[in-house]
Amino acid sequence: METVAVILAAGSGSRTGLSTPKQFLPLGGKTVLEHSVQTFCNHTGIDQVVIVTATEFIDRVQSLVRTNNWSKVTAILPGGKERFDSSLSAVHHFREKPDLVMLFHDAARPLVTEQIITDTLKAMESYDAVDVAIPTVDTIVQCDAAGTVMESIQERRLLWRMQTPQAFRQKTIQEAYRIALQDPGFTATDDCGTVLRYLPGVKVGIVRGSERNIKLTWADDLSLLEFLLSRPEQ
Repeated sequence: METVAVILAAGSGSRTGLSTPKQFLPLGGKTVLEHSVQTFCNHTGIDQVVIVTATEFIDRVQSLVRTNNWSKVTAILPGGKERFDSSLSAVHHFREKPDLVMLFHDAARPLVTEQIITDTLKAMESYDAVDVAIPTVDTIVQCDAAGTVMESIQERRLLWRMQTPQAFRQKTIQEAYRIALQDPGFTATDDCGTVLRYLPGVKVGIVRGSERNIKLTWADDLSLLEFLLSRPEQ
């Protein structure tokens, strides 16, 4: 099966409170983005890589592609205001390849492993949509809209924390978004959620991720990533 990794790097990273977008922050002598892209470029099961970024960062990303000699990077695509706009940019780019397997990965998860990618590709032999996730170790409480009153406690053994990559057949994710964009109430934070809601007949498989595969969200996360990067995965 033909495969492409889509690295989503269009965010401003405003929640970090730093002036530099998080995908360009330094981590172990490289940028966060370089770590994410390099892992997919190194994987023998990935045929090509595209990077989706904000228009003002395209030149910067092109420079990183040249510096790292990323021969698998075939396109740098403009992202959008919302995360799903960036996903749609890649979906549209490959509209002529409906059976293409697309792995969408947050650039801000720089410690994704080759094993996770391998397991995701393997799962795509059985599913048209796959999510990487890990079981929650915390008890999850559902509260009211104001966040002041507890309403119920969810059954922990059934709850998993979603990560990336998330993988799809191109025709599957394209159809999910085609339907979603006709819904005036559509909101999305990730691609699997869109498939789950708008293509209920499609089973979304789960691949076990890793506690190391954390997302850089807050400034303090950078110190944790530096620590994890210095220690090989057990």
